[in-house]
Amino acid sequence: MPNLADQHPVVSRSAWIEARRALLQREKEETHLRDAVNAERLALPWVEVDKAYRFETPAGGKSLAGLFDGRSQLIVYHFMLGPDWEAGCPGCSFLADHLDGTLPHLNHHDVTLVAVSRAPLDRIEAYKRRMGWHFPWVSSAGSDFNYDFHASFTEDQLSAETIDYNFTQIPAQDGFDELPGLSAFYQDTSGRIFHTYSSYARGPEPLIGTLMILDRAPRGRNEEGTMDFVRRHDEYEDARKAACCHAEPA
Repeated sequence: MPNLADQHPVVSRSAWIEARRALLQREKEETHLRDAVNAERLALPWVEVDKAYRFETPAGGKSLAGLFDGRSQLIVYHFMLGPDWEAGCPGCSFLADHLDGTLPHLNHHDVTLVAVSRAPLDRIEAYKRRMGWHFPWVSSAGSDFNYDFHASFTEDQLSAETIDYNFTQIPAQDGFDELPGLSAFYQDTSGRIFHTYSSYARGPEPLIGTLMILDRAPRGRNEEGTMDFVRRHDEYEDARKAACCHAEPA
């Protein structure tokens, strides 16, 4: 691994402060741009959801309205776990590692967060136990939900040259029938549900706090491809060693 100190000018403290102040101005511009984009996001028009969807949950079958759990706002993370997958997508799993701590804050701010996958509920629950997660995660198996919100793709769609993903046409790739995304919904006092927002590809990246911390580390994300360093948290070498050390004797 190259020595970063050989690649950066080493200056006096006063020179560093001057350079840091210049960067601070750019960071402030970024913050103001983010605020402006957030305002535009909140100003987006809405689409009423008039299709009935059904989900399997540990508490039994629920409609989309049931997923709100008594709150008016719902965030759905489209988690890549297909019907016959043995484990969830590593990237989705990386994001999911950051969700549990948000739940009390979201729930007390009138927001329910739920992950949705097409895998059957028993497979979801098994993987959830393996990962040690507690956030709500339901199955849309047998429902068009993930297809309608462009996070899952049928064989017919994949047989075409392109698929509709992230609000554009991208090349269809055989076997890539699941892709990540996030969707937001609002339920009014009469029970009507509206789709207010969706984001795909790198759009949900700000939910991944680890990346935000790495962006401030000396080496940054230190990746050759997008998140190529990421593994499921129980698949890092030290995690496997720890699991072996704490295994029950035969």
